[in-house]
Amino acid sequence: MKTLLLTGAAGEVGEHLRRELAGRYSLRLTDVRPVGPLSKGERFRKADLGRWAEVLRVSKGADALVHMGAYSVEGNWEQILQANIVGCYNVFEAARRNGVKRVVFASSSHVLGFHARKSVLDHHAEPRPDSRYGVSKVFGEALARLYADKYGLEVCCLRIGTVQPVPTDKRRLSLWLSPRDLAQLVTIGVEHPAIRFEILYGVSGNKRSFYDNANATRLGYRPQDNSERYAKAVLAREKPSPEPRVEQYQGGIFTVAEQLPNPAAARSKSRRR
Repeated sequence: MKTLLLTGAAGEVGEHLRRELAGRYSLRLTDVRPVGPLSKGERFRKADLGRWAEVLRVSKGADALVHMGAYSVEGNWEQILQANIVGCYNVFEAARRNGVKRVVFASSSHVLGFHARKSVLDHHAEPRPDSRYGVSKVFGEALARLYADKYGLEVCCLRIGTVQPVPTDKRRLSLWLSPRDLAQLVTIGVEHPAIRFEILYGVSGNKRSFYDNANATRLGYRPQDNSERYAKAVLAREKPSPEPRVEQYQGGIFTVAEQLPNPAAARSKSRRR
């Protein structure tokens, strides 16, 4: 059984992956925050991705690395710099130093957030980030390309939309990724023999998708879920934003926000209670 190092394991996406990948892999979990109760086949090693020695230590001996750890919303530059720029570099360099050949990198739909909602984009689309957070994910994709071309790492970049049990608004009807479809994409990223450097869209088979995900289809992705089953209920309660850019562009609120609440902080606070 392969050992997967999962960064960001204490986050909501990490928890979905832990559940969906249970029994398929030996999961080595890492985060700066504690994770929930461990299941059979899981181990936790605390690490701050901004600290090189800690990342080098926790990645040693892994067969593949699934990098979900990040500051996951728009924040100030120092927050983004440490978690998403320095941390991302540390992860790729540690993978190289420790001989971890396969990396699945959680990029984001926010690398394309200033494309119009009416656009349908394939994996060759020009990056148009909507935030400092989006810029950090463009950096991560460029770093992944460098490590694939220069050092021979095999990297799958997932431009993830929004991972939730169900979509919660109109924009997310286009971007929704169910947990089981996320697990399928991660498994392709870990297992597919032909991956050298690939960009796939992390969305389910949504009728309203912003993306042409043919590159994922080429690699065997067959999404099991479609947001359309939730569309009637979502649209019935939808209230359009008074800010035109929020409605015009794929990035939504990220196109205007300077700071957004950090969901990781809220989860950490909830665990301490």
